[in-house]
Order: sequence, then structure tokens, then C-alpha cells
Amino acid sequence: MLRIGLISDTHHYLDPSVFRHFEACDEIWHAGDFGTIELASQLAAFKPLRGVYGNIDGQDIRSVYPERLRWQSEGINVFMTHIGGYPPRYNPAVKKELEANPPQLFICGHSHILKVMYDEKLKCLHINPGAAGRQGWHTVRTLIRLTIDGNNMKDCEVIELGSRAS
Repeated sequence: MLRIGLISDTHHYLDPSVFRHFEACDEIWHAGDFGTIELASQLAAFKPLRGVYGNIDGQDIRSVYPERLRWQSEGINVFMTHIGGYPPRYNPAVKKELEANPPQLFICGHSHILKVMYDEKLKCLHINPGAAGRQGWHTVRTLIRLTIDGNNMKDCEVIELGSRAS
């Protein structure tokens, strides 16, 4: 059983409460737009970190984190990228890969819109944890925690960090 902390779109800002909210997590997964390699390093020093680079990330982050990441977590096939869209409006470049080899869990960021929805056609859970940083048009900064137990995804929790301005 793994407890996962999902975060995205930090854009150079890491709220100190992230460490408290992810204390009981086994891993942190960042869906891109870290902003700085130092921010990624802080997360990686705290818990094992998986991440993908986002459109604002520089070469320092791109040299460490890929654009797309696929792996098995417990019994779940996971696919993560920054710009992915959502069911049924996936990014065209990602849609081909999703249809050719559907994951059970698809994670993306970019939109700053928190979404947890099931794609019935692909039999895939889609999660966008929203934006945890202060830059963007979102009004509330968010994170997600979830548990993967074998091939079961459960206990999905949305955490609000406060307003974008605070």
C-alpha cells in the first residue's frame, strides 16, 4: 500500500504546509511547472519524488525530469505528463498514447483546474491536483492525497492550501 501526495503548478512557490500535509505519504508526484530545481530538491529531500517537467520549467529541471512518465505503482499502470487535458478533451499528442495504451491512472497539471474524474471509455481515473503555487488565475491553491493499495485507488482527499494571494 502506498500513500501518494499529488502536487502541480508550484511555479517557484512551495507552501511550507505541503510538508505537513504530505507527512504520512510514501511518495510525492509532481505534475510539472516546478519553477525551480531547488523546489524539486526540497520535495525530493523530504520524500521520494516522481515528476515531469512543465512548460515553464527550464533546462535544469528538464535535464532531471522527463516530459512524460509511465510506471507501475503497486498494481496500477500510471501515466503522468504536464499538459494532458481531461476526458474527453485530451491534448491531441497525449490522446494517441492514452488510446493506444490506456493507463489506469492519468495525472496531469497545467490548467490549474482541480479535476478528479473517471474516463469510462478508457477505464482510467484522471486526476489534476490543481495548482499549489501563487501564479495563475486559480483562486484556491490545492493538493491531493490518495492511496494505492494493490490495484485499488482509494481515499482521495483534496486539500486546500488557502487563496492564491495568501
